[in-house]
Amino acid sequence: MENIPTIDYHCSFDRSMQKAKCLIAGGDTPRPLLVALHTWGGTYEQDCSRCVRYCRDNNWNFIFPSFRGPNRNPASCGSDAVVADIADAVTYMKHASCVDNDRIYLLGGSGGGHVALLMAARRPDLWTAVSAWCAISDVAAWYDQGVERGRSDYPGHILKICGGDPSRDPQARADALRRSPLTYMGGASRVLLDISTGIHDGHCFNGRTGSVPVSQSINAFNALAAPADRISPEDAAYITNEQKIPEKSGVPETDPAFGKNQVLFRRQSNLARITIFEGGHDILFDTGMEWLARQDRRKAPDWSKGRPVCADASELAR
Repeated sequence: MENIPTIDYHCSFDRSMQKAKCLIAGGDTPRPLLVALHTWGGTYEQDCSRCVRYCRDNNWNFIFPSFRGPNRNPASCGSDAVVADIADAVTYMKHASCVDNDRIYLLGGSGGGHVALLMAARRPDLWTAVSAWCAISDVAAWYDQGVERGRSDYPGHILKICGGDPSRDPQARADALRRSPLTYMGGASRVLLDISTGIHDGHCFNGRTGSVPVSQSINAFNALAAPADRISPEDAAYITNEQKIPEKSGVPETDPAFGKNQVLFRRQSNLARITIFEGGHDILFDTGMEWLARQDRRKAPDWSKGRPVCADASELAR
């Protein structure tokens, strides 16, 4: 794991000090800022070395906040405190380093993808572009999906977070909705948002069991897409359950940035794009950062195919 300093920064929500890993770009010229997010059960101590290497190689500013740690209690999992903590991390970096305000990026996968979508929706003003991988968009629906699949881990966490069963308890359901990006998704229409997911997520793949069904990403995209561009409920169910793309969808062009993780389906509408690739509960860090690096508020969005990068899929941690 790359060794970078740990800092404490002030969080406005409760006037607490929260921890983060932090890397300051060199020189006096404004440089991009990457905010990366840990997964569902992670903290700022999770391995973020792929992001650190990219930022060092490209002289970017970088921060990896804890935002209330693992999703085990009401203060975590997309709470108002989480939203404020991440916004405050951006504020800290603007004071501590020379940040290019036209190139501020957000990257997260799994639980980090959940919060990436949430921050795109609730604080679109902060970001030039957001890259979300295998993201949870609806906490209540994900609880139901976990129960249906016989899981006890993530549904158990949601019971603790929401104070009850969101499928039965109206108060718990209301709390789950407050933590769900879909509740606020219209706000994300103002920011470039790239949503990516492995087609086998939510199933057993290569000996691993994915935890976030593809429908979670599809529903986030549909909330932002023009009506004619939305993925139909029938196609969404087919993709999620059968782990296949309907033949009528055709074959998308290859994208060198995805390497051996073949792009199986891609659609772009308004300021959002969804990519379904050959993989499971995975993130391609360099692929995501390569796309982010091409986005600049001073220029038109760049939806072109990426250049070849290290496209090794990393299984998203718990």
